Amino acid sequence: MLDTHTLYWFIEGDAKLSTPAAAVIGEPTNTILFSPASYWEMAIKISLGKWQLNQPYSDFIDIALVNYGFEILNISPGHTAELLNLPFYHRDPFDRLLIAQAIAEGVEVVSADTQFDAYPVNRTW
Repeated sequence: MLDTHTLYWFIEGDAKLSTPAAAVIGEPTNTILFSPASYWEMAIKISLGKWQLNQPYSDFIDIALVNYGFEILNISPGHTAELLNLPFYHRDPFDRLLIAQAIAEGVEVVSADTQFDAYPVNRTW
């Protein structure tokens, strides 16, 4: 599962994306997931002027889904229930939800955020 910044950097071709992260994302046998929390967070950052896209927002999402075949991991009640068990090592509500989803689904997270390491999730960067 991609962290929000990883999704952004991959689609935008940003050099901040590490080589191992790009390899995981580009491996055709991997199922690449991203959360509605990520596209919600992106929309907020774009509307606040913190991030800019090289194309319209709807095209960005289409590129992720159609061109790259990424899949949306919808947020379930089980994912939000997992939040109840998370210690507050990480305070960001979007990242906390991604962590909860990763734990509940048993999936790896591709992220540069070292705060994810405080939780029982595998992180690639």
